[in-house]
Amino acid sequence: QVQLVESGGGLVQPGGSLTLSCAYSGITLRNFAIGWFRQAPGKERELTSCIGWSTNYADSVKGRFTISTDNAKNTVYLQMNTLKPEDTAVYYCAASTRQSSCSGFVSPNRFAYWGQGTQVTVSS
Repeated sequence: QVQLVESGGGLVQPGGSLTLSCAYSGITLRNFAIGWFRQAPGKERELTSCIGWSTNYADSVKGRFTISTDNAKNTVYLQMNTLKPEDTAVYYCAASTRQSSCSGFVSPNRFAYWGQGTQVTVSS
């Protein structure tokens, strides 16, 4: 019953902004942790941000990306500002049944439920 659907990806100029949305169903958000991950060609999947009992950002996106939730809309957002070409990747949202999943090193293996991803391309 758990479903995550990403949207909002696309092509953006370097320095631009983009907001990704993760619409969720089948979960009570307060009982889950939600992470935004990305995977670029030839690279491993990595965390960008995570929210649960704690909030965590990768050093590469701190100050540029913001994760937020809107319970009324059943949506988790990733606001991405000052985008760089190295931000180009497929972005995934994922849910963990452990609210503590955002603490410490956040491995994709902690997250059982995944969306299908949305492509973000940062290029001039």
